[in-house]
Amino acid sequence: MAITTSAVPAQADPPTTAESGILRRAACEFGLTGILLFFVVTGVRWLIAPDSPISVHDTHYALAILGVAIGVLLMVFMASPPGRRSGGHLNPAVTIALWRLGGFPARAVVPYVTAQLGGSVAGTALGRLVWGPAVSRGPVDYATVHADPSWGATAILTAETGVLVLVTMMLSVLLAHPAGRRLLPYAVGLATTVVIATFGPFSGGSANPARQFGPALLAQDTTHLWIYLIAPVLGAVLGAALVALVGTLTAQRPRC
Repeated sequence: MAITTSAVPAQADPPTTAESGILRRAACEFGLTGILLFFVVTGVRWLIAPDSPISVHDTHYALAILGVAIGVLLMVFMASPPGRRSGGHLNPAVTIALWRLGGFPARAVVPYVTAQLGGSVAGTALGRLVWGPAVSRGPVDYATVHADPSWGATAILTAETGVLVLVTMMLSVLLAHPAGRRLLPYAVGLATTVVIATFGPFSGGSANPARQFGPALLAQDTTHLWIYLIAPVLGAVLGAALVALVGTLTAQRPRC
């Protein structure tokens, strides 16, 4: 599922209101992540449920459509006032990646991650409330991500980790230049679409702990949940370490 990596730096608050400012921005993350998961549940309910008049029977096509829709949504969320205020991470792994890259304060990591996971549960529950029992039944199952049966834990872990390594490197490049920051919404939307459409049928294409947390919790489906929670964070840490290593090697390279 969606990478959800809108990484526009959050607007700063005066020092005297820093802590309350963090909580307000975390509240934006809660709301945006909740809306995102509601739309994810909505999309899966109408694209996959057998009783839907617009059901797409080919999983690859369904995931491609969902990927495009979520990619566009992320662009909109990034440009919205709440998204611009919080940075619109909507993904604990992105928050951690930005922290490790030096672009996000350490004291805001826990409030952001807590808000994102809480928003995941709230948005999923709202989807169940709005669309009824069809959300809780198969094959929708609260929009829980499932890997292809032929994929084992190691393959899923590798794929989900690798995606965030690449995303973290992309963020580091874009955030290093003003022009790159302006391109972030489009880059994030495109990357999200590609991940869902490409990896969705195989590893699940989550790349976002918040994407799986709420659906798996409400569906009481903990199969590979630890992978979907840990792998993106591991990828974020490894990606930031790789960026730092490249920077060090570049700085040490003799100049002609």
